[in-house]
Amino acid sequence: MTGTNVQNEAEHSGPSGYAAARLRLLTEGARSGPPRRAALAELTDDWLAGLFTAAAGEVKGASLVAVGGYGRRELSPRSDLDLLLLHDGGDPGAVAALADRIWYPVWDLGLALDHSVRTPAEARKTAGEDVKVQLGLLDARHLAGDQSLTAALRTTVLTDWRNQAPRRLPELQELCAERAARQGELQYLLEPDLKEARGGLRDATALRAVAASWLADAPREGLEDARRRLLDVRDALHLATGRATDRLALQEQDQVAAELGLLDADTLLRQVYEAARVISYASDVTWREVGRVLRSRAVRPRLRAMLGGGKPGAERSPLAEGVVEQDGEVVLARAARPERDPVLPLRAAAAAAQAGLPLSLHAVRRMAATARPLSVPWPAEAREQLVTLLGSGRPTVDVWEALEAEGLISRFLPDWERVRCRPQRNAVHLWTVDRHLIETVVRASEYTRRVSRPDLLLVAALLHDIGKGWPGDHSVAGEIIARDVATRIGFDRADVTVVSTLVRHHLLLIETATRRDLEDPATVRSVAEAVGTPGTLELLHALTEADALATGPAAWSSWRGSLVADLVRRVAAVLAGDAPAEPEPDAPTAAQERLAIEAFRTGSPVLALRAQTEPAADEDPAREPEPLGVELLIAVPDQPGVLPAVAGVLAVHRLTVRTAGLRALRLPDDVDEGSVLLLNWRVAAEYGALPQATRLRADLVRALDGSLDIAGRLAERDAAYPRRRGRVAPPARVTVASAASRHATVIEVRAQDAPGLLYRIGMALEKAGVRVRSMHVSTLGSNAVDAFYVTTGTGAPLPEPDAASVARTLEETLRA
Repeated sequence: MTGTNVQNEAEHSGPSGYAAARLRLLTEGARSGPPRRAALAELTDDWLAGLFTAAAGEVKGASLVAVGGYGRRELSPRSDLDLLLLHDGGDPGAVAALADRIWYPVWDLGLALDHSVRTPAEARKTAGEDVKVQLGLLDARHLAGDQSLTAALRTTVLTDWRNQAPRRLPELQELCAERAARQGELQYLLEPDLKEARGGLRDATALRAVAASWLADAPREGLEDARRRLLDVRDALHLATGRATDRLALQEQDQVAAELGLLDADTLLRQVYEAARVISYASDVTWREVGRVLRSRAVRPRLRAMLGGGKPGAERSPLAEGVVEQDGEVVLARAARPERDPVLPLRAAAAAAQAGLPLSLHAVRRMAATARPLSVPWPAEAREQLVTLLGSGRPTVDVWEALEAEGLISRFLPDWERVRCRPQRNAVHLWTVDRHLIETVVRASEYTRRVSRPDLLLVAALLHDIGKGWPGDHSVAGEIIARDVATRIGFDRADVTVVSTLVRHHLLLIETATRRDLEDPATVRSVAEAVGTPGTLELLHALTEADALATGPAAWSSWRGSLVADLVRRVAAVLAGDAPAEPEPDAPTAAQERLAIEAFRTGSPVLALRAQTEPAADEDPAREPEPLGVELLIAVPDQPGVLPAVAGVLAVHRLTVRTAGLRALRLPDDVDEGSVLLLNWRVAAEYGALPQATRLRADLVRALDGSLDIAGRLAERDAAYPRRRGRVAPPARVTVASAASRHATVIEVRAQDAPGLLYRIGMALEKAGVRVRSMHVSTLGSNAVDAFYVTTGTGAPLPEPDAASVARTLEETLRA
């Protein structure tokens, strides 16, 4: 059915006809995007105009006006109808009756309605008091009734807006900033609000209002396409959910992507992020221009008076060859010739970042349009300017975004396009891949004084995750890309090798320190062989910390930092020529020995709880200590089933295991021959207070003697408190880390963290008949990565076939 036929049906069949026509319009697959929104607005216009005409009767001096999103004809399937009944102040009863005869049919159809009834004076007064109302009226559109009444209101509101712009625009900017602080940045959120988040539809509307003020205008290139893309996604979201929602939740992204004909949810998010980035950048440029114009309006009259009425010229201060500062921005000098100076974009960017100033939009666009490509390999100046830009700290972010907005970054680094706006579906990561790389550069710039080659550190920070745009292990792919990029920008062969090694092994230190036994010589030797030289180790240490800090709060702490530093110290000794010593059992502390003796003599577990804190990850002494949870020290007579018993009891009591260590402790000769298992774990309550130590001990005794049904208790808990549905987690993966230790077999488990996970692992290992010599538990967001050093009953590493069988059985158990 054509749009005209749909309208005719609606006009001749009343509300039911409109509802049927609306439904048909929304289910026509061929009509989507702007055509469907326009058709829906036109259909609704005709229906509401008919309602008004039928209800108005003898009422004169009234009109029906669409405002806000409806005024802009941006009706999504579940959008509110924003309506204003405008009247000249005549018979109040007649106006109220007219309103009822319009509003009630809308409500009867279940449509959301945002309505008001006002005279032009009342509408003008309300707009003057509330900038949100004024924004809605800027998009006022006549639907029915006295058209001159609507036209007069539009003219008045627009005139007021332009006259009051110096006062109202700062107010609007503040509202945008407050909303951004509440909702976050659309271009980085995994579950973004398409309307309210920074870079969303609200900001696009604000830019239209700024343009209407005639005080400043937004960069228009790509802006309308970005707005259209977000509206298309919102349409699909409304159809997929059947609700008036603007939040793109994880569980709905696949369906929304399918509705839009996109490959998958990642493709959807990437398009959303790209649109948000265009709007965010346009907002930055526009609000900066608003501020500049308002400052100039305030300053110029005084300057003119001082200069005898002459028009003052803007002061230009040189920053670099061809680059000057003017009016708080970095612009090109009058003599600059980008078409003859291919290094100019990098020189201007480095100067802007060093000065902490924004790059002028016009300067960036001119360079993007006229600058010649750099020769390959790059000239030395280009490489030096890139390193200067990367080493400028926080100002690098804004300058990099300005270059990226005009396509210059992808021109310098073609591989950048694959990671641009790429989402990271991991709660640990705060940023998209490309922004994470820049955040790592910013963090790495703080460590340039502690390494001998800061240039290599900064370039490796920029490239360390560049392989995430390719299939397979991103570190392996990244090594190849980094080698190519480092060669292209002019590093010699030795430096290229260092950069590619850093990219290949950027996760080596943190993964080894948190998942391997640092006392095992094989652990230290393997890292030393991968790193190769003391200089590379120094750079890798700094890169590891910068990468973790740029990832998010869950990726780094002083505890992790101390483990990495310990590993680096051991590896540095090996690289200096010292052979790693064979591990000797750590002498127990007095407290540990006391617990072990008591456990052996009583034949039952003994435990102690001790609260812990540590300095914050940035080691800022002004900040409060970072809570570590509680240290749980347990001594248990050596017997089967200790690991699953302890893990199960903690899960039953809603305690989250953050780190866990387990080892056998020989008793002093003067006590008795025998062994006690010592567990040193760090735990935290999921919520509420910690349980008492006496309760934990009592349940542990019951778990060890079999009278506590842990599996049943956990099943009851899961049934009573089902977890929120969301994106399906990838299946667990269990591998054997060959050659990781000469003294034990290392089995590594990667799985979705969940209550009882460690209990299930412990039970599976117990059934396999292996002994857990030690373990290293690490949880990052929702991901658990645990390493278990296991042996046979005689204390030897498992034969390869047995190790593979245990890993396979454990993986099947966790996937069941």
